Amino acid sequence: MPLTFRGALAALLLCSAAASAAPSFRPAHTLPPGQWPDHTGALCDVAAATADYLAQGNTYDPAVIHGGTTPWLQTPPERIRATLEFVCAVAAEDARVGRSSRLTDPAFLQRHFELLRWQPDRARAAQLASGKPLLQNLPAERLLLTKYYVRVASGSEAQTAATPHALYGLPHDEAQLPLAEADALGTAITRFQFGKQAIVASETAAASANDMAQRAPPLIWLSRADLEGALLQGTAVIEDDAGQKRYFNVHRNNGIAYDRTRKPEEQERYWFFKAVPGVLGYGKDADYKIPVQPLVTVAGDIFQLGLGRLVLLRTEEAGEPTYRLNVMADTGGAFHDNLYQLDWLSGYYRDWAGYHAANRHISDYAEAWLLLKRE
Repeated sequence: MPLTFRGALAALLLCSAAASAAPSFRPAHTLPPGQWPDHTGALCDVAAATADYLAQGNTYDPAVIHGGTTPWLQTPPERIRATLEFVCAVAAEDARVGRSSRLTDPAFLQRHFELLRWQPDRARAAQLASGKPLLQNLPAERLLLTKYYVRVASGSEAQTAATPHALYGLPHDEAQLPLAEADALGTAITRFQFGKQAIVASETAAASANDMAQRAPPLIWLSRADLEGALLQGTAVIEDDAGQKRYFNVHRNNGIAYDRTRKPEEQERYWFFKAVPGVLGYGKDADYKIPVQPLVTVAGDIFQLGLGRLVLLRTEEAGEPTYRLNVMADTGGAFHDNLYQLDWLSGYYRDWAGYHAANRHISDYAEAWLLLKRE
């Protein structure tokens, strides 16, 4: 039956609404006014480390070393790496001649980089928006910008009433196995046999019931709040009994997906950790992860976009539009099929109060551009 004019108009409007809710990456030629704080040194450090990871090639880590797997964005992966290398070349030249960083000059960026304005996947966000006001109010032109931080916590070498929960190293039954060999064993090994709730419950039961402490080496003992912070953030900086700072990063997990409908403390996903020399971002195994730094690192959906994207953010900070260049060098459980959000590494804090005091003036949404060195 032929469509009536009203029916055709309704269908057209429906298609238009669906298209406007889909993510897009459109060429942009100008940048609105704003202030440009300079963190070029840290930016180059993260860019160089990420470029080194990308140099391993697609066969090393095909899940993220690519130029995009979505119909909205596909880039030769070599161009992503070349963009990061160019960032460091510019930084080195500016430092050599003693001039201000050109990476904080919008005219320079517009001349030397292709800018792709990122509009969020509002259709996907709407599917997950129940009970989440920030998603319910997601603007058409801006991403949700959450912030993560490295938690500085206190820990103990021994289990105490104040620190009853451990960060565990790899269980003994896979400590000497490469990741692929261990994963192939499935539930025959400890890592895949327990969810988080069973592990934390056993730690506060009778000593004989704490089976995990027999199966895996406790690296440090924490409070429940500090444990949850470490599991959520993926990295922990711990001051031990002697007042020394020790760094720990996620190593391998139990294979249970992060459930975005549950609160963090209710999750079953559980990570085993590894002592590391500093704060690390993405890497397919703890033997090789990218060193990251605050203020210049974002976590995002590197599985769809590809690792190492250079991202320009424009936020409102104390009412002032502010630009920041970042490298997408990290990810997390929330970033599977998520093109509506980025997570910005904001700093090092002991608790939520410290984090909140330092970040409350920064907006919850950000304009975003992907930058690629012009060919």
